Formats: sequence, structure tokens, C-alpha cells
Amino acid sequence: MLYMHRELHRADRIGWLRAAVLGANDGTISIASLVIGVAAAGAPQSTVLLTGVAGLVAGAMSMAAGEYVSVQSQADTEHADIEREKGELKTDPEHELEELTSIYEARGLEPPLARLVAESLMAKDALGAHIRDELGITETLRARPIQAAFASAISFVVGAVIPILAVLLAPSALVVEISSATALVTLVLLGGTAAYAGGASLVKGAIRVAFWGALAMGLTAGVGKLFGTAL
Repeated sequence: MLYMHRELHRADRIGWLRAAVLGANDGTISIASLVIGVAAAGAPQSTVLLTGVAGLVAGAMSMAAGEYVSVQSQADTEHADIEREKGELKTDPEHELEELTSIYEARGLEPPLARLVAESLMAKDALGAHIRDELGITETLRARPIQAAFASAISFVVGAVIPILAVLLAPSALVVEISSATALVTLVLLGGTAAYAGGASLVKGAIRVAFWGALAMGLTAGVGKLFGTAL
């Protein structure tokens, strides 16, 4: 019996992982910074909570819309390139064959073998061969705007829920401290998880995310304290 060896690669996770991690990080950092800034200004806990919930809804919609527009633009470009390639294959197939042959030669194949491979692939699926090898568009990395938008919105909500729960459950006198600590722990876990899923260093990933989160929360707390005192 013939067994096929399947290798585990992470490239097929890059698209949705990027959107999910970006959304969760942004949700935690944005909402934690928002509630900490408002709390530092001396607002009552109910106002801080309302601010966090409003920020969650607005942020999730903003992330979804932004991700959709960005990825849809990429999808439009891919579609235009594919349509152009279809036209070229109809009007000048010989040139397209030479083009594909030169691509395989550049990758190290001898000219006769490169020509044979190009002819074989074009006989089976000419457009697919050019989409993959000339345009560099693969099914794994294909733009998926709806998927990216949902991933961003949902992950933003997941990240934003943490600081909101911290505000809801914390004693009114300790909202800033507990929200900050909870957000930092969440960011460390998110950074480490993302790094692990992408095959990178857990420590570097966790520190990088936690640093920027701490900076954002520190700045908003300072602004809140400053304006709270002034007003």
C-alpha cells in the first residue's frame, strides 16, 4: 500500500491568521486603552462600561469594513489579472507558451524540459498554469474579503470582551489597575499564540504585542488623568 506523506506548512493559515490576530490585538488594546483613559479621567464605572461597549461595536464594524475594502481591492486586482490572462491565451497562445517556458527555465529547468513541462501543463489547464506560475496567485493565498471581514470583526469582539469584563467585575476604585493587568496578560497570550501558530518565537511575539499595548494604555491613561484634572 502506498502512503502519501503530508507535510505541515503554515502558509495556508497566514490569511485568516493575520486578520484574526490583528482583530484580537486591536480589540484588546483599543478597548482597554479607551476604558482606562476614561476611568483615569474620573468617570463613574457605569460610564466607563458604556464607553467600552460602544467602542466594541464601533471597533468591530470598523475592522470588518476596513478589512473587507482592503482585501476586496486585492481580489479585484486578481480578477482583472486573470481576465487579462484569459484574453492573452486566446489571442496569442504561442507567446504565452514561450512565457511559461521561460519561467520554468528561470527556475532551473533545461530549455527542452521547460518547454515540455509548459506544453503539458497548458494542455491540461493553461489558465491555471499561468495564474499559478506567472501571476503567483494560488488557492491558499487567494483574496477572500468576506472571510477576512468576519474574522476581523469576530476576533475584535473576542479581544474587546476581556477589558469590558474587567471593568464590569472590578471594584470601582481599581478599574484602571485591574483593566491594565488583565489586558496585558491577554496581550501576552495573544502574542505568544500567534507566534506559535506562525512558527516564530513565543517570547518575542508576546513581548512585542505587550509592549505596544502597554504603551497605548499608558498614553491614554496619562491623557485621561490630564484632562480629568483640567476639567
